[in-house]
Amino acid sequence: MEILVVVDMQNDFVDGALGTKEAVEIVPKVAEKIRLFKDGTNSRVLYTRDTHEENYLDTQEGRHLPVRHCIRGTQGWEICPEIELLRKEQPIDKPTFGSPVLGQLLKAQDEDLKKQGKEGITSVTLVGLCTDICVISNALLVKAFLPETPVIVDASCCAGVTVESHQNALQAMNMCQIQIIGQ
Repeated sequence: MEILVVVDMQNDFVDGALGTKEAVEIVPKVAEKIRLFKDGTNSRVLYTRDTHEENYLDTQEGRHLPVRHCIRGTQGWEICPEIELLRKEQPIDKPTFGSPVLGQLLKAQDEDLKKQGKEGITSVTLVGLCTDICVISNALLVKAFLPETPVIVDASCCAGVTVESHQNALQAMNMCQIQIIGQ
């Protein structure tokens, strides 16, 4: 089974509080990737959603990044409309950069497939925002939970806080044996 993980394609990261022109530019590419991916018969698309509470500025992350964003229930927290239209599964809400819940879910699905005599998860591809924070965190978590499964990041469907930090994150992931495509 092939897995596509769509990381934090939320309004605040696209064109809201922490949005960038690069983030806006990848939205159609991510939507197309989802559409093409869903054409497979042995595939699954998962979504993560950065989720903070009203006390965000009092958290460790909020003290280091004092910009209110992705507050549960706000417009900025919602997945951007172009991606939301394609979503079939409930997003995995995550209170921080990486989601151990995602890793546990993938590991359990891989084990379940193998118990059924199937091949298991054959690859996990990540796309989304932000390359240098949440994409890299989740890619490394997936690699830790599924060390023998190819983990892929499509750089053409990712954007970072800056162009430079996006490139640095891609290089770091490549060093950790995460395949980078779409450059």
